[in-house]
Amino acid sequence: MNKFSAFGFLLLVISLFSCTTDYKILESVDSIGLTTDKSIKVIGETITFTVTTNSGEIVTEDATILVNNTPIEGDSFTTTEVGTYAVQAKYYSVLSEPINVRFHDGSETNFVKRVLIEDYTGTWCGNCPRVSHAIELARAQSEYVVPVGIHRSSSNPADAAYDPYNYDTSSLEAVLNMAGYPKALLNRMTRWQPLEQNNITQVINLTQGDNPKLGVSMSNQVTATTINLDVNIKFSKDFENLKLVVYVLENDLIYDQVNYTAFYGGLPYINDFEHEHVLRSCITPLFGEPIASEETKVGNTYTKTFSVPIPANIANSNNIEFVAFVTGADNKAINVRKANRNETQEFEEF
Repeated sequence: MNKFSAFGFLLLVISLFSCTTDYKILESVDSIGLTTDKSIKVIGETITFTVTTNSGEIVTEDATILVNNTPIEGDSFTTTEVGTYAVQAKYYSVLSEPINVRFHDGSETNFVKRVLIEDYTGTWCGNCPRVSHAIELARAQSEYVVPVGIHRSSSNPADAAYDPYNYDTSSLEAVLNMAGYPKALLNRMTRWQPLEQNNITQVINLTQGDNPKLGVSMSNQVTATTINLDVNIKFSKDFENLKLVVYVLENDLIYDQVNYTAFYGGLPYINDFEHEHVLRSCITPLFGEPIASEETKVGNTYTKTFSVPIPANIANSNNIEFVAFVTGADNKAINVRKANRNETQEFEEF
C-alpha cells in the first residue's frame, strides 16, 4: 500500500468513528446550588432536594446528597429522630454550600391565623348595611378575614321583619346576650364594636400576634344532589375540649335591602342588593361537634367526613362555599378556614 492509500485509509477510519460516536462537551461548572421543597418538617415526613448548576441546569440525578457528611440514596431524606441536619450536594468535584434542615415532633409548626366574622343581619334591617360595608373595608386590608352572614329575624313573609334567608341561631344568640341588630361577632364571642366601619383595626389585630397551633384544611366535591366534604385539623400542641363547627354558605343571593346608612349610595331602599356568604346550613351542631381528646394531640391530624344532601334552601349550588372553625371550651374560635366549591386545600403551615 503506497503512502497515499495508507493516508486515505486513515481518513476513512476517522470518518467512520466520527459518524458512529456522539461526543458531549460539558460546560464548565463553577458552582452548584442545593435547595429543598421545605427545610422544616415533622419526623416521618420527607424532604426532597434539588441540585442546580451555576447556569441553571438541574443535575440532581447526577449529584450526590450528603446528610451529616454521609451520602444518601436518591434525592430525598426522612428520619424518625428530632434534630437539625447539615446537608450538602456534590456534583463531580464541585460541592454546594451546606444548608440545614430540621425535623421536629410537630410542636414547632405554626399555622396561618384567620379571623371569623359572624354578621347578624337582615334584609329588613336599615342599619345592617354598615356592617356589610365594614366587612368590605376589613377584607380590603387583609385576606385573612372570613365573613359569615347570619340573616335574622322572621321566615314569615307577612312579618315586617321578614328575611327570605333567615336562619335560626336563637340558641347561640341567647348565650351572646346581645339584643338587637346589627351585631357582628369576631371569633364567635367578641363584639365588633359599633360603629364597625370606624373599628377596622379591631378585626385586623385578630389576624396578628401569636399564630395558632392548629390549622384547618378542607376538600370537597359537590354533585347535583350531595355535598361530600372532608374537614382536616392538624395540631402542633395538645388541646382539650375542642369542637368543630361547619357552615354551608351561599353567595350571590339577590334581594332588596333596607338602608338607613350613607353607604351604597345612601338610598333608603337598595334594589337587588347582592348578599354574600349567607349561612344556609350548619352541618354540625351550632355550638360545634366535640372532637375526642385523643385526637387533639401534637403531630396528629384529625379528619371529619361529611356526606349530606345539598340543603333545600340553596338557590344555586354553584355558589356554595364552606366555612369550618374550631372552638375551645370558651366557645371562642381558635382558627377558621373558608373553602370554595370543589376545592382541595393544603394546610397553611410554616
